Amino acid sequence: MGIRTIGIIGAGTMGNGIAQACAVVGLKAVMFDIQPAALERGVATVGKSLDRLIKKGSMSDADKAAALGRIATATELSGLAGADLILEAATENEALKLKILAQVAAVARPEAIIATNTSSISITRLAEASGRPELFVGMHFFNPVPLMALVEIIRGLRTSDETVDAVTAFAKQLGKTPIGVKNSAGFVVNRILCPMINEAIFALQEGLASAEEIDAGMKLGCNHPIGPLALCDMIGLDVELAVMEVLYGNFNDSKYRPAPLLREMVDAGMLGRKSGRGFYNYDK
Repeated sequence: MGIRTIGIIGAGTMGNGIAQACAVVGLKAVMFDIQPAALERGVATVGKSLDRLIKKGSMSDADKAAALGRIATATELSGLAGADLILEAATENEALKLKILAQVAAVARPEAIIATNTSSISITRLAEASGRPELFVGMHFFNPVPLMALVEIIRGLRTSDETVDAVTAFAKQLGKTPIGVKNSAGFVVNRILCPMINEAIFALQEGLASAEEIDAGMKLGCNHPIGPLALCDMIGLDVELAVMEVLYGNFNDSKYRPAPLLREMVDAGMLGRKSGRGFYNYDK
């Protein structure tokens, strides 16, 4: 099936980034959120992102206006009823995702594909909540969505070949590079990345080096473009903790245990860039 209209659940960082990626290639995106203010912030974020492209000379004012004109908003799930693909991009919380997906099943067209942007939770388990496991798939985008080229396409146990083919073609239409991944906790990238970040937090907790020194070591010694602690601040410490808890719960292996410092910082509301403070201070 051709995907022309995309419903997006969540207007946060991932949701508005996906909306922008769709809109700039000529697709219609409908962002859903129960809070009108969140939708306003999401659209404003897209506008600011497009302004940066204009300053770089890669987009005109007319292109910006056309792209924003392709983004609609809705505070009721019924606003997504006409979508060819409904993509859930809510917080990385399994209970919340299961609740949302059950509600989506009631409004989505029978032939519509339902996808989740989860970074670690079982696609097969989420698929059952959708009521249409053959038409359910994982599409894991990376932050910031407009800039990051990768999309993990994760097949659940009952996901059909046609569904995988359709979302793979859709990802390519967005200018992304899709990779096929089996359904396993953390999939590929976060299975490797999040334990590395967690180990950097252990190193900081044990006083092996400062946050700046740990990040400099990984940037200069391993040629990483950003250090693991600065990256964790960008991802969100709460997201890092959620992924590590999924990995630890699924594999029951101590190498995936979340660092106590990570858990304590989340408890303290130090979530990284989005809260103004994490391993670094962003208040200014």
